[in-house]
Amino acid sequence: MIKIWTDGSCLGNPGPGGWAFVVTDGKNIAERNGGEKNTTNNRMELMAVIAALVATKKHKTVEIHTDSQYVKNGMETWMANWKARGWRTADKKPVKNQDLWQKLDELTEDVKIHWIWVRGHDGEEFNERCDELARGYAEKLKD
Repeated sequence: MIKIWTDGSCLGNPGPGGWAFVVTDGKNIAERNGGEKNTTNNRMELMAVIAALVATKKHKTVEIHTDSQYVKNGMETWMANWKARGWRTADKKPVKNQDLWQKLDELTEDVKIHWIWVRGHDGEEFNERCDELARGYAEKLKD
């Protein structure tokens, strides 16, 4: 099983944002980052997971470490209800970031994911590295 750490960052909300992931198979470590000029923190958190899953698509069992309750709760709790209601929230409003949630849903169809929440900015090595990479990318996009 591979292990993935993800993070998103946004300078302002909305504003320039970055995402990053670190992945390891226990022997090798790889990291990637990217971003968008005008986005939100939640979109970058989702993009980090999406990019990681695209990069590791041959793996069918993964462990994802995230400091985003939004992503973890969305995947473990909210998504099934959103789909049952036609991508609407409990108060019948459209799901925010629906395009990314649907992409994440598609990418996780055949993947068994063990979600682990980690406290952000708490010294966890790969979470800190993801934060550094995501924030760094967002900084590069500032005017």
